[in-house]
Amino acid sequence: MPPSTYAAPVRLILFGVRGSTPSPGLDFVRYGGHTSCVGIVPEGGTTPTLVLDAGTGLRELTPFLAGAPFHGSILVSHLHWDHVQGLPFFAAGDRPDAKVDLHVPAQNARTGRDLLAAAMAPPNFPITPEGLEGQWSFSAIDAGYHTIEGFRVRATDVQHKGGRTFGYRVSDDTGSMAYIPDHVVSHGIDDAVRDLILDVDVLLHDAQFLDRERPTADNYGHSTVEDAVRLARECGVRHLVLFHHSPARKDEALDEISGMYPPEFVTVAAQGGVIEVRRP
Repeated sequence: MPPSTYAAPVRLILFGVRGSTPSPGLDFVRYGGHTSCVGIVPEGGTTPTLVLDAGTGLRELTPFLAGAPFHGSILVSHLHWDHVQGLPFFAAGDRPDAKVDLHVPAQNARTGRDLLAAAMAPPNFPITPEGLEGQWSFSAIDAGYHTIEGFRVRATDVQHKGGRTFGYRVSDDTGSMAYIPDHVVSHGIDDAVRDLILDVDVLLHDAQFLDRERPTADNYGHSTVEDAVRLARECGVRHLVLFHHSPARKDEALDEISGMYPPEFVTVAAQGGVIEVRRP
């Protein structure tokens, strides 16, 4: 295809890849220390219009936008701190010319605003959601199919401890990706979850623990690396990205995990990484 007519494929920008808490320090430089946040750049685009989760990695989207405001949507998988803590520190979204639509899993018959305010309001935080500048909307969405920022989005309940948690499948005519950052595979996988990731081009999946750490993984409601690999193989996933790393997992340990699997099938997520999403 001539360069003049080439359209860049959908791309995933990994702004944060940790789980539970950020991991600062020299032992976490190469894979990064920010918590969960992934930007999706549409086909032919240059900047993300859809963001998955708003952990501390959301801060990294601001310099990526190079002074421009954010106009787009944020899909939150669940409301644990490590997935929303970046919201009030997202400078590109907290300015008068920003426009942000935030979607969270519906639960307890509460509005999206009220669900977010359970953690983001005095005395737990200095401002409420209304304190964010710009045009913000807060929606509580149910499982099922949605159209968001031109993408087909499917939300499905997944097993995780402490509040409703969604996995998402995001697709367009060029390819598909699925995002399940928190998921306790050992408690059983229902058909809806298998269907969510069936034959997906790219899967970002919870891989916080190792099989030798199984008791802790089960207690915290997370998967192991081995869980994620087995599930991806069973469901015909084309490329698996191991995600939501333990905050104690140092760079050298993640290097070891990376060397255990063929790189054409498994990638260990690293902050700042870019992954193309397209059907073979």
